[in-house]
Amino acid sequence: MLFLFRLVGALPLGLLHRLGSTLGWLAARIDPVFRRRLDENLTGAGVAASPEALARLRRQAISEAGKTLTELPFFWFRPQAALLRRVTQVNGRQFIEQALGRGRGILFLTPHLGAFDLTAQWYGHHWPITVMYRQPKLAWLDPVVRAGRARGQVELVSADLRGVRAMLRALRAGRAVGLLPDQAPGAGEGVWSTFFGRPAYTMTLAARLAQSTGATVLTAVGRRLPDAAGYEIEFAPLAAPLPADPVLAARAINAAIEGLVQRDPGQYLWSYNRYKQPAGAPPAPLANAQPVPDAAAAPGPSEARG
Repeated sequence: MLFLFRLVGALPLGLLHRLGSTLGWLAARIDPVFRRRLDENLTGAGVAASPEALARLRRQAISEAGKTLTELPFFWFRPQAALLRRVTQVNGRQFIEQALGRGRGILFLTPHLGAFDLTAQWYGHHWPITVMYRQPKLAWLDPVVRAGRARGQVELVSADLRGVRAMLRALRAGRAVGLLPDQAPGAGEGVWSTFFGRPAYTMTLAARLAQSTGATVLTAVGRRLPDAAGYEIEFAPLAAPLPADPVLAARAINAAIEGLVQRDPGQYLWSYNRYKQPAGAPPAPLANAQPVPDAAAAPGPSEARG
């Protein structure tokens, strides 16, 4: 299986993206769950100004969802030097260097937006990073994912207490860690907050790590450029420290992600089951946590570019 993934990873990026787009449309045609989640999440988010704009976004989101899958072998098994040559621009590198100079560690929040697997690969080529890893349901896929993601200075840790302790050690040593902040956590590991106006069970781990270590919190996004021209990576700080209250902190993180998605809504993974209720979690409240001011949640224009 590793050999097959390596063969696929050697294909030109443009071909992989065309295959991915076809795969996305095939999924939209034959998979009712994929189609329903994408349509409900995208429509409910209110990111389109008109029905025509919504239709265009839907077409793009279907295509981009397929690219998310077919470009993974390219990220995981292409020689890193060749992979990083496809990164045409990196914005916000100064925020990384400032945070490393403070020696308190960096907590990267990487939402399901664009080429989110690429950001850890880029960072791990330059500095050590610890990334939380959830084992796939298909056992045969686990060694493939591990071989592809644990490259350079990327360390994978399990999504459990042992992994949390490893992340704490990394932050306290002044290193970086990475999380998917819009990944639905398990029962007891999150709070209900709003995400694009709907109740979403949101992880508290990111805020707890930041508050217990004093780490700098940065968002990390890898955006696909048109026509397989490469990728642009952007790092940016939150406009204010996360609140101590876990519900307000969750809302602040969700608001920051919303701001990033609103800039590139077609590249967000709308088919992800973001609004599920984990088994054992309390039901979503009818009235959600009060939002924090926008200025305290999302990067400002001057902070979002490097």
